[in-house]
Amino acid sequence: MKESDLYIPLKRYLESRNYEIKGEIGNCDVFAIRNEEPPLIVELKLSLNLTVILQAVDRLILSSSVYIGVPGHCGALKRNYRQVCKLLRMLGIGLITIDPARKTAAVKIHLDPGNYKPRISKIRQGRLLGEFEKRVGDPNLGGSHSQNGIMTAYRQRALVLALFLEEHGPAKASDVARETKNANARDILYRDVYGWFDKASRGIYALSPRGKRELPAWALSDQG
Repeated sequence: MKESDLYIPLKRYLESRNYEIKGEIGNCDVFAIRNEEPPLIVELKLSLNLTVILQAVDRLILSSSVYIGVPGHCGALKRNYRQVCKLLRMLGIGLITIDPARKTAAVKIHLDPGNYKPRISKIRQGRLLGEFEKRVGDPNLGGSHSQNGIMTAYRQRALVLALFLEEHGPAKASDVARETKNANARDILYRDVYGWFDKASRGIYALSPRGKRELPAWALSDQG
């Protein structure tokens, strides 16, 4: 398939909606006008990539009605449909899919251009601010991804408990809470999110074999 294969179905679709269409006007793949409306510009590509997005952004200085046109089977669009639509909406760019093999309904408008102002999620923002405030130091390198996870504020609190048990051996949850000054120690020990703790007996916890294996690496990571 060639990019030009997308043109004829799109031309027919727009003409059915009273547009006058011409291809390759200036650097625009598709240029259409209707009455006194702003020109409608479509950039055609066989795949959705950064190149066509940047081209569409450049066209915004020519018109407020700019679309990207890709085949209906475009893999990048199918894999990341919601994220793609969100990005294009934020940029003020529309999205069209075109299927030249179909005789009817070959063109589908997924998104029209328009002004977009994202709504701030106070809940999610609050979670991030809370994690930022609770995390001790800066133990993670930005952009790095550990196979076992990152050092969160919760993991740091669990690490303090694990280090206490490593040094003092099995202990009552209430003693661990008091000595580590962590009011949530009992809950952390009971939930055992990381598999670091074993319940030795009623109310008494010990470091698990997994905890003994993983503790040195995480303790070293926390010092970073």
